[in-house]
Amino acid sequence: MSVVLETFSLCRNFSGIVATNNVSLRIEAGARHALIGPNGAGKTTLINLLTGVLTPTSGRIALEGEEITDLPPHHRVHKGLVRTFQISQLFPHLTPLETISIGVAERHGVGRRFWNALGRNGEVIDESAALLEKFRLADVMHQKAGTLPYGKRRLMEIALALAARPRVLLLDEPVAGVPETERDELLDTMATLPESVSVLLIEHDMDLVFNFAKQMSVLVNGALFAEGTPAEIARDPRIKAVYLGEDPVPGHHHG
Repeated sequence: MSVVLETFSLCRNFSGIVATNNVSLRIEAGARHALIGPNGAGKTTLINLLTGVLTPTSGRIALEGEEITDLPPHHRVHKGLVRTFQISQLFPHLTPLETISIGVAERHGVGRRFWNALGRNGEVIDESAALLEKFRLADVMHQKAGTLPYGKRRLMEIALALAARPRVLLLDEPVAGVPETERDELLDTMATLPESVSVLLIEHDMDLVFNFAKQMSVLVNGALFAEGTPAEIARDPRIKAVYLGEDPVPGHHHG
């Protein structure tokens, strides 16, 4: 397998506190890779290093073999490293069709203020409509994003990320806050993500993690604590110990 995203001894310190401790992570092409760990394990810091929001104190990051350690965030997006954002906070007054059209237009190199003119561009509309259909948003594509059910907003966030045609997709807690009744639609849609997109999933919901991931990395105190298949991670007694009551293995909830 070829490696699409790799970190080499990545470290990040905040005023003497080590938030990321010597992390060497490999994401294979076509991966369904989950990053898990107890609260405060450093997952957010690591994602911010990958996306360029933070600069590492030391270490390197490579995307498809190319060094991106010092690239600003938008350059990483153009090179194919895309993270899902909580879009509901950004564009509550736009519809899914408008939002996705902006994403597609940006990839075509047209600034977002041109999306109106671009709205008459059949190619952009066709591509946007296809994404909306795939992400089960066709029936709500003309509703304002701020009025959509939470599960639909999350679908919209993933659709917007895919509009950038990512090579690597960082799925940041896609089911956080989504009610049980809306989860199945989200999980079904995640299962149909194209194989050409390598996925790194950051998630607290262990049922989702164990259903989705083929490979897992466990982060504890900023360092990689364990890596393996879901079955290997589920069997590792040390992992239960570090979660202390946040039992990571589905179906084994503490009383």
